[in-house]
This record gives sequence, C-alpha cells and structure tokens, in this order.
Amino acid sequence: MKLGFIGLGIMGKPMAANLLKAGNTLNVFNRSRDPVDELIRLGAVERFNPKEVALSSDVILLMLPDSPDVEQVVTGENGIAEGLSPGKIVVDMSSIDPAVSQRLAQRLLDQGVFMLDAPVSGGEIGAMNGELAIMVGGDAQTFEKVKPILQALGRKVTLVGGHGAGNAVKLINQIIVAINIAGVSEAMSLGKRAGLDLAIVYEAIKSGLAGSRVMDTKMANLIQEQYSPGFRVKLHRKDLNNAIRLSQKLGASLPFTTTIFELFGQLSEMGYESEDHSALYRLFLSASVTPKTAGKRDRE
Repeated sequence: MKLGFIGLGIMGKPMAANLLKAGNTLNVFNRSRDPVDELIRLGAVERFNPKEVALSSDVILLMLPDSPDVEQVVTGENGIAEGLSPGKIVVDMSSIDPAVSQRLAQRLLDQGVFMLDAPVSGGEIGAMNGELAIMVGGDAQTFEKVKPILQALGRKVTLVGGHGAGNAVKLINQIIVAINIAGVSEAMSLGKRAGLDLAIVYEAIKSGLAGSRVMDTKMANLIQEQYSPGFRVKLHRKDLNNAIRLSQKLGASLPFTTTIFELFGQLSEMGYESEDHSALYRLFLSASVTPKTAGKRDRE
C-alpha cells in the first residue's frame, strides 16, 4: 500500500519517518524544504503539490496546523480532492474543528473517498518514539483498514465514534492538558518564590497523587526556564478556541478553559506564541496572570 503524508512540521516529520521505518512507500509534500530533504534521505518520494500526493498514494495522511489549512489542502487548487479516486482513504491527523471534519468527510464521500479524523496526543517526544495516543472518528470498516498504519505511529489507537468524534475527543484531551500545565506552572512558581529547588520538589511529589505525565514531560522546561516547542502556544490556543466554540454550540460551561485560553493570549501578545505551551510558567513567575475571567484578589 502506497502512503502519502502532507505536513512535515514538529509532529509530522517524525511521524512520517516512523512510517518509513515500518517499511512503507511514502510520498511527501511540505511547503518548507528542509524536512522534505531529510525524509528523502530516509527513502521518501517528493511530490510537488497535494494533488500529486493523492494521485500516487492509496492512503493520504495529513498533519496540518488548523482547519483552514486542512480545507485548502483537501479542496483548494491542486488539492488532494483533485487527485483522489474512489476507494482511496484520507486520514486527517490534524487537530481541527469537529464540524470541519464532518463537512470534509461528506465532501469526499460524495467522491467515493473515505475519510477519518485521527488527531493525536503525545507531543514531539511521542511522535518521535511512535508512542502517540490516536483518537479516530469515522466508520469502523475504514478504521480497520488503516489501523495497522496508525499503529506504526501510536501505542494506543482508538475508534471513538463517527466523523468529527476524533477531534471532539482531542479537544477534551487539550482541555485536560492545558489545565494540568497551568496547575503545574502555578504551583511551581510558588515553589520558586519560596526558594525551593524545583528538581527536588518534583522528585518528592511525582509518585504521589499530584504526579502526571504532563509534569513528567514539562518539568524540565520549568526548571530550566527554556521553552523550545514540543507543542506551540498558538496551536494549543487554537485548540482551546475550538473547544470553547463547541461548548457554546452545546450549551456547556468551560470556565477554566476560557481562563487558560486568555492566558495563552497574553503569551501571544508578549511575543511567545511560538514557544512550548509550558511557557505559561512565564506568566506565573512574573505575576502577570491577568485573565479577564480571573476572580478578585484576596483582600489584604
């Protein structure tokens, strides 16, 4: 089976590399040059637009930043829709608005093409190690066809419902991750101000109830105050925005999510939107946490 991969960023490039390591034929396209060259050295075949990827592949995987990017790659000029034929499969592994996933799935089904939304969690480390959690929305028959492919990318691959359900579950995931990062950042900023060694604090609490994979993954960033992106602030903010929009449609309440969305907005305004989302710690260290939804400070 010939595979295609479009979107070779922080997550996409190591994911594509793992597909090559698993012995797959892989056609790739990306707007920037360097990741394409790296994958060509590993055996990938370069294609020069999404249409060419679709023409030369049986299953096309997408890993793109946001809903408009996915829509452009699928239905825009020289998009994959122009190169797809009945029976081919598109697996969108981007994190986008569930409503867009549903709309695109129907658009391609009218063409005889099957689509799954299959966003991932695990960050750059998970992508590199092939240990992502993959949450899939779509029909069961198509899922079973591509499951062996996805198992080269993740340690847990789960069909969670129909079209759009994968991205809905991803939004749930992103809310939980954001709240965890904010909690760790707030707590550790208190430890820093108290003059504690944060590495020792981490060792003391990581095996207790406060321990979490978020803490395990992000603690080094906080200790070193270094925020090279594993997952960028602007992308997590985008996901929280999608979650808030979905909650408004459903009449749900997301007060914590809304607060952290605003904190990510502060980071973006300060010029840190391309840093890792653990850069939330910057705000707590500087005592500049001022979300519009924050409660009044305790009276002295």
